[in-house]
Parts: sequence; structure tokens; C-alpha cells
Amino acid sequence: MNVSRLQLHSMAINGNQVRFKLCSPMRVASVPLMSENSTIFLREGERVKELALRQQALLGQHKRERHHLNLTIAQFHGLPSSDLLAAAYDRCRELFLRERDPFGWGTAYTTEFNGSHANHDTLDRWKQRTVDTYEGRPWDIYDVALFDTVSNFPIDIQLFHDLTEGTRLDMMNKRFANFDELYLYQNYVTGTTFLLFFQMMGIDPESKSSVESVYHATSIFATGFGLIDMLRDVGEDARLGRIFLPKDELLLAGIPDDDIFTGKVTDNWRAFMKGQIKRVRGLLDEGKHVINELEVDVRWAIWTGTLLYLQLLDGIEANDYDNLTKKTSLGKGTMLLTTLTGYGKSRGLF
Repeated sequence: MNVSRLQLHSMAINGNQVRFKLCSPMRVASVPLMSENSTIFLREGERVKELALRQQALLGQHKRERHHLNLTIAQFHGLPSSDLLAAAYDRCRELFLRERDPFGWGTAYTTEFNGSHANHDTLDRWKQRTVDTYEGRPWDIYDVALFDTVSNFPIDIQLFHDLTEGTRLDMMNKRFANFDELYLYQNYVTGTTFLLFFQMMGIDPESKSSVESVYHATSIFATGFGLIDMLRDVGEDARLGRIFLPKDELLLAGIPDDDIFTGKVTDNWRAFMKGQIKRVRGLLDEGKHVINELEVDVRWAIWTGTLLYLQLLDGIEANDYDNLTKKTSLGKGTMLLTTLTGYGKSRGLF
């Protein structure tokens, strides 16, 4: 399915034709989401264009002003200043190796913003911490590594701010009225994470694509990844009292919330999940060409991740669409074989 050429995709659910919105080339949300502090979330097309312009401006600043480290507000537990930078990167490596999972890494790093302790004040501090780090005033040892990175590479601070606002939205929004809202949420969370990663890893110098077109494809591609996470974790999220599925589509499919909270897999649920999976595969198919816009050495990892995530969808189907009581996982053998396949894809062997 070529998602970019479709505005609407019709599929049958229990004999009723239900129209599911997909992404047009510059997809916009019909109702922009707004946080409790009146932060308006830009529609995706506008956001991509703005981020691309900001990145082009950063790339064009050949002699950017470099801030010097100011350690007056940082707490480094007695680390000697002469070894500070090396120690900062060592701490980051230790944290990553200990947590393994990138999301685990993130939550370990930002413990003060998690769970019942998270509130708008803590997120405001997180945002201020990012600003201070960019200006050479790190709050802790991890910020020293971040300062060094953003001083040497053109990484847009707006993406960090978008992550903060995505977290703010996650705190306040327990349901999504429609797919537009869900898509925009994912765009500010998973989409932003991918854009940060792609900025850090770099676009292939041989790429003929514009920054805006690369960012747009990245946005679609990343949203597909985020939606797969949600489909895999539906049952787990329900046990935490959350449903990350479009409310209007559940209503049209004849699926009450109680079915999800109690793990009741019905024919309606199976038909509904078939449509959700088809849409997600369409998003990944539409955006995956962005992988070949990246630096060659990075493509292997992204291709491997893509193939693994597609197999999670295969696993949901193999479980007869029971992602309410079963969580799909992949064995080590499958992951090893997929890694080799990802290498072949990254080198254009097939």
C-alpha cells in the first residue's frame, strides 16, 4: 500500500464499511492537541517544515558561537575537572550497558520525571535543564556529555523541547478520540526520537533529497514504529488503565472498553486488529525509503530494527490477534537471523 497516495482507506468490520484516515503527503490533524498550559501542538506538515528550516539554518552556520562550560550549578561528586569529559561519556556508556533498552536508559536518566511524581513543574525544570546545558551550564555529569555533543554537531534544541511536550501530553491524555490525535501524539514522541537519532547519525552526503522530505518520511516511518509498540502492549497498557487506540474506531468496530480491560478477544477484536496492523504496515512501507538516505554505516541497525518490528506484527497475527492476554516477543535465534538479513538489506544485496 502506498500510503502517501491515499487519503482514505476503506476496510470492512463486521460488514460495515469503516473509513480509516491515513497519511497524505503533508498529513495534518483535524483537531490540534493542546496541553493544559495552552501549548499548541503544531500540525505535522507545519512542524516538519519548521524543523527542516531550523536544521538548514544550523547547518549553514559554519562558525557557530560555542559556549564554554560553566560548572557552577553542576554536581559531579568529586570528579576532577581535568577528566570531566571522559568521565561523562564513561558514565553514559555505563548507564546504557546497564539498562540496555533505550527506553530503560531514558527512564533511568530522568527518574524525577517518572510515575506519580511527574508534573508540569518537573517538566518545566527538564526544559530549563536542556536550555542550560546547551548554553554550557550542565546540571550533572550526563549533561556534560550532551553539551559536548551539541557543541560539535548541529542538533536542534527544539527536538528536546518537543520530547518534553510529548511527555506532558502523555501525562494528561489517557485516551485518544480519533487516529488524528493518536498520530500527532506519536509524532511528538516517537517521531521526535527518530529525528534526534537521524540528526546525530547524519544524512548520506550523496543524498539528493531535501531535508524537509527526509524529515517527512522519518515522521511517517517513526510513527509506524510507535504504533507497533502500542499494538504489542495493548494488554499491558490496559492493565495499567490505559487504552492507546482511537476511541471512535473502537466504537465503530463494536468493541466496548470492558472487552479490552478484561482481555476478551472477540471476532470484532480480530477484525479490528487486522485493520490496525494493515495501516501500520502501510506507514512503515511508505517511510522506509528514508533508511537509504542515512549514512551507510547506520543503515544496518535501522533495517534490522524495521524487520524485527514487522515480525512483532507477524507474531500478533500468529497469536490469532490476541494481544490482550499475550505479549509478542522474539527469540534470540530470530533476532540473530534478522540481524544478518538487515545487513544484507543495508548493503543492497536483496
